[in-house]
Amino acid sequence: MRSLLLAVVLIGLGLILLGSGCNSYNTLVDADENVSNAWSKVESEYQRRADLIPNLVNTVKGVADFEKSTLTEVTNARARATSINIDPSNMSEADLQKFQEAQSGLSQSLGRLLLVAENYPQLKANENFRDLQVQLEGTENRIKVARNRYNDVVTVYNKGVRRFPNSIFANMFGFERHAQFEAEAGAEEAPKVEF
Repeated sequence: MRSLLLAVVLIGLGLILLGSGCNSYNTLVDADENVSNAWSKVESEYQRRADLIPNLVNTVKGVADFEKSTLTEVTNARARATSINIDPSNMSEADLQKFQEAQSGLSQSLGRLLLVAENYPQLKANENFRDLQVQLEGTENRIKVARNRYNDVVTVYNKGVRRFPNSIFANMFGFERHAQFEAEAGAEEAPKVEF
């Protein structure tokens, strides 16, 4: 009788452990898929920006005759930024850093293009240029929102991977922490605006 009771208790504990493991695994899978979904949205916003750039460059070319190096720089930065593809399921800190550097280079070259364009009144008055400028500003805001949402989803996932007892099952099933977007070096300093 005692051995039967012991067997029932062990089977019961085994079922509880199995149920807990299944629940933890499914929770981690859901969280991991949310990270992939959020990353896709970040990439979508960056792609939107990359798609707008050729229109901006062509509008600027058509209206203003100024430094070709600025347009070439924007075009080259766009090519670098769109050439980096990251798989969110095995993204490392180094991969994310490389991606951020390419996107930052594109942002900087776009900023220079918009600053140079300020010196051309006929360009500033051009309706197409103004529309594209507004689209780019909106896109930059959408990128910021998508990156923040990605970081929120990654935080939830990383907490799930690190918390006990999920951490046991996460290690057992190969779930690892995901990288987050971080501010660029020097971002804490306000930019200087000079006229």
